[in-house]
Amino acid sequence: MAIILGIESSCDESAAALIGSDRTILAHRLAGQEDAHRPYGGVVPEIAARAHVQILSPLIEAALKDAKLTLDDVDAIAATAGPGLIGGVMVGLVTAKALAMAAGKPLIAVNHLEGHALSPRLADASLEFPYLLLLVSGGHCQILRVDGVGQYRRLATTIDDAAGEAFDKTAKILGLGYPGGPKVEALAKTGDAKAVPLPRPLLGSAEPHFSFAGLKSAVLRASQSGTYRREDIAASFQQAVVDCLIDRLEKALSASAQESEMPRTLVVAGGVAANGAIRAALEALASRHAMGFVAPPLWLCTDNAAMIGWAGAERFALGLTDPLDIAARPRWPLDPAAEAARGAGVKA
Repeated sequence: MAIILGIESSCDESAAALIGSDRTILAHRLAGQEDAHRPYGGVVPEIAARAHVQILSPLIEAALKDAKLTLDDVDAIAATAGPGLIGGVMVGLVTAKALAMAAGKPLIAVNHLEGHALSPRLADASLEFPYLLLLVSGGHCQILRVDGVGQYRRLATTIDDAAGEAFDKTAKILGLGYPGGPKVEALAKTGDAKAVPLPRPLLGSAEPHFSFAGLKSAVLRASQSGTYRREDIAASFQQAVVDCLIDRLEKALSASAQESEMPRTLVVAGGVAANGAIRAALEALASRHAMGFVAPPLWLCTDNAAMIGWAGAERFALGLTDPLDIAARPRWPLDPAAEAARGAGVKA
């Protein structure tokens, strides 16, 4: 069994994990920064980077101690090399490089999105390639065909904001605080999802791309009108997101049906995959199409080092390692060959 040390620092979570190639999670340590960012209503990149500098080394030491291992017992060191807030990414990657050089271990530079994309395989050993992936997080909203490690074909992307960002901005508009996604979901449970007439951007359009900027603006107008209860706005917003995701996936599935080997499993990953209403709607969609449905456990949906360690393990098994001079990347698409969506900005 190979043992991989995984390091994650792409946003506001500092994390370290020891992962076995047999899917054993030997140790996992995570430190959030919610208190530091809460006064600002969102993540402040400079504050996040400074926190990673202070927290990461003790976390790695604690994870090794939890697993009763030393660096000599580790077969490779995997770290997020992008995409993400570049300051935080650099802290984690430089730390991994130093450890790899000092211990004489291979370095594996992991695409954070690949960590999310492969995380369901850590949780479910029966999940085989290919599968259709909905990747929904604070910074990304994409539909991808996953044919193997490093083999991704993007079918759809957001042309402006991601679903997770829309959740966070809605939370801020409603005065719910940070982090916003779980707070919106909790408030939505007490509201009427039909009470507020909100738009469903791109619903029914020919291409399966996403757009959430207009929905955010509509939430702001509804809040400022003084007409609706906060819980009804939250519930109506969440339902609008669900409707958009399902409609866009239906379009992607319709296009995939023309292929000779259509994926038979629908997989969801990323921080927004922790939302119960979204998971339930996706499971129902998969059932209607006679597809399997896989979602990682909730803790594995948000940023963590276990998924980075597992992505490292998958790459290490294929002999994929990286030189010590590899650079951190603020943007790193899983499918570099994908055509830009019409009207899309740099986030796509």
